[in-house]
Amino acid sequence: MGGKHEKNNSSTLQNKRKRIPINSTKGDTHKSNINNFKESNKPFNSGLKGNQFEANKDEFLTKKQSRIRAKELTEARKKKRRKHYTLEQELSLLWEKMRRRNIAKEERSKLVTEALQKMKGKIPEIASSHVSSRVLQTCVKYCSPAERTLVFEELRPHFIALSSNTYAVHLVTKMLDNATKEQLSEFISSLHGHVAALLRHMVGSLVIEHAYNMGSATQKQVLLMELYSPELQLFKDLVSINENRLVDVITKLQLKRTSVLRHMNSVLQPIMEKGIVDHSITHKALMEYLSIAGQTSALEVIQQLSGPILVRLIHTKDGSRIGALCIKHGSAKERKKIIKGMKNLVDKTARDKYGNMVLACIFSVVDDTKLVSKVIINEFLPILKEVVFDQSARRPLLQLLHPYCHRYFTPEDLTTLNLSIPSLCNKIEGSETEIVGQESEKVAEGVAPEDEGNEGSAQNVIVNDGGKKDPFTRRKELLIDSGLAEKLIEVCCEMARELLKSKFGKEVIYEVATGGADGILQSSLGEKLKTLYESIASLVAEPKLDESEEHLLEQFHSSRTLRKLVLDCPAFASTLWAKALQGKCATWAHGHGAKVIGAYLESSDPKVSKVAKKELQPLLDSGALKVTLSDNKNDEEE
Repeated sequence: MGGKHEKNNSSTLQNKRKRIPINSTKGDTHKSNINNFKESNKPFNSGLKGNQFEANKDEFLTKKQSRIRAKELTEARKKKRRKHYTLEQELSLLWEKMRRRNIAKEERSKLVTEALQKMKGKIPEIASSHVSSRVLQTCVKYCSPAERTLVFEELRPHFIALSSNTYAVHLVTKMLDNATKEQLSEFISSLHGHVAALLRHMVGSLVIEHAYNMGSATQKQVLLMELYSPELQLFKDLVSINENRLVDVITKLQLKRTSVLRHMNSVLQPIMEKGIVDHSITHKALMEYLSIAGQTSALEVIQQLSGPILVRLIHTKDGSRIGALCIKHGSAKERKKIIKGMKNLVDKTARDKYGNMVLACIFSVVDDTKLVSKVIINEFLPILKEVVFDQSARRPLLQLLHPYCHRYFTPEDLTTLNLSIPSLCNKIEGSETEIVGQESEKVAEGVAPEDEGNEGSAQNVIVNDGGKKDPFTRRKELLIDSGLAEKLIEVCCEMARELLKSKFGKEVIYEVATGGADGILQSSLGEKLKTLYESIASLVAEPKLDESEEHLLEQFHSSRTLRKLVLDCPAFASTLWAKALQGKCATWAHGHGAKVIGAYLESSDPKVSKVAKKELQPLLDSGALKVTLSDNKNDEEE
């Protein structure tokens, strides 16, 4: 049975294969052949679409041929898409030659002239290209003044558009770097009415900042005035006044304070939201805004700037003052954000010319000493050996050791530390401290002191005006409890010679050796300080062997530091006399050493002067040692 079924199945399969007899479809076959013949006569008709045909064709090409073909297609597309593509290729070849360092000046000048001739009349069009922009920058750098003037004249109508382009902005700044005074003045004039818009642009703000930094004081004021009021933005003649402060401008032009605040808020708010806060012109505008802002507006700005964004402001004078104001008037939560935002940036901030003042302000105001120790002090400890020699980085340490000392802080620095926002300051009148915008009350005559529509809200605003903790307690927690003072004494013992001879390090070792203001180090670290005295005395006791290296008593900075220590620190004076100077005064009775020895006779401590008088009196009588009060006073001033 199985065999029978298999035969039947095989026969049925054969019948299925023969269902379409050849003879029965002759007409249809003839028609299909005709159609196929017609289709075959159509040009490039392969039954495949264009891309599929190209793909199949490329299968028969070698890898090298495929690369060449792909490159040709790319070049063809670029030529269609970019109008001056061929010119850019020619310019790039010239650029590779002219930017070499070992090329002769004459040959470079020829190449620059050739490139400028090729670009003549097309510079504004090709300036936005990443290739042509670089060529133009090199040409502007090395071309003659006459050629540079021609480029400037051709670009002048297009400066605003080019300032917002990612590549052309570098050409604009290069033009400003090489511009004459007249050209710079023309460029700043062309920015009138566009300053606020460009400052809100991520790329355009670079041009405004560059022009602001290069301009004179008058030109800087012209750029700033546009940010103050819509009237000043529209009418160019109003800008030419001599007043620098916004308070004076409002008084002179009789502007409405509410209108100025509204306009400045509309300009500055988008800038802060976008995070374009690195520019000094923005810092200046923010400082002027805070000088007239009410409590609500000022606190909104502080809240917006509190955090990592503040670190980007504090590299300028006005930026560091904004940072100090945010710390002084910010809430505990906002101060915490600011301090945490400085994590891993303390070293960079401390070494900055203006940023170090923000750290000094934190040490003077913030009550959360545990947070300050954890974030800032802990980052100071590993780099303490470099910090004590740095002109800027040492100042936060000096603020802890001797707060607000005029020897270490300039009047501008002390102003920064003592600034307040008028609307947030509890004691505006009668304060000896300089306050931002003291005359803002004069401007607001007849106007509510708070922002428009918010008169009642001022009563509910919580105003912070510095820390509440006792300053001595705060300093002790930051210096002693954090371990900073102990580490500082160890560094001074290890590097005493270098610190005494250093222009900036001598001030650190002096403050440490004297125990700081109010003797803050004496109570808990007295034994460590004795070790420091002995280390210094042992260095002074060393005999002078090498003529090439100055002895501590002969070197300018070290001799004056030792003299001040003898006058101000009796414990050190006794140690130095017993270990280094007793019996050797005749050797050092001349030159800079005489100042150190003579200080023993002027010491306010009778025990110190009594110990040294027996040996020094004969030197005075014989004239070998000369001590004059005028020299002493001058040294103290130094």
